[in-house]
Amino acid sequence: MKLKAIIFDLDGTILDTLEDLKNSVNFALGLNDMPERTYDEVRSFVGNGIRRLIERSVPDGTPSDMVDKCLEDFRNHYKLHSADTTRPYDGILPLLSELKSQGISLAVVSNKADFAVQTLVAEYFPDLFDFAVGDREGINRKPSPDSVYEAMRVFGVTRDEVIYVGDSEVDVETSRNAQVPCVAVTWGFRDKCVLEGLGPEYIIDKPSLLTEIISER
Repeated sequence: MKLKAIIFDLDGTILDTLEDLKNSVNFALGLNDMPERTYDEVRSFVGNGIRRLIERSVPDGTPSDMVDKCLEDFRNHYKLHSADTTRPYDGILPLLSELKSQGISLAVVSNKADFAVQTLVAEYFPDLFDFAVGDREGINRKPSPDSVYEAMRVFGVTRDEVIYVGDSEVDVETSRNAQVPCVAVTWGFRDKCVLEGLGPEYIIDKPSLLTEIISER
């Protein structure tokens, strides 16, 4: 059956957001007299939403009210600085334009706060995505398949007509829960050896290789 839709993760898949995430994490930690985290530490913490990011970033044993305070400080800083250094990965914009020209519906499904998803997608990918959703009330975050199902419902496609593209454990698990094929990318927040151990249907090292997978389906 012909592929009709592709669902992309955001952070680590189409946008390199890590430096801005790290800076906002360390701003919140510093504001609350906590030690900063390194680039690689934050890289290993992302993927399950910003609350989980903050929970992993604060020192072990931090009281829940201080976690809440750091989360609020992070949110306030990130709202103003989510695009300071963020950029699309090399090759992503030409890939999306090519897919769009083929009539394929494109979606973003992310565990990032929905306000940030909408802002970043509009800024970096105007007129390229047909649907985008982040973490918000009323829909369970990944690895729940709910947001993938919502995109499929909006597009009117079946599992046989869609693939999911992501860069982390939660993405592989999400695609598995949604029963759609997963394309794992190695340029994001997880090393290739980690992705290989997760068993996705495909692993690619550069965006242009996605078109080869599409041609096979």
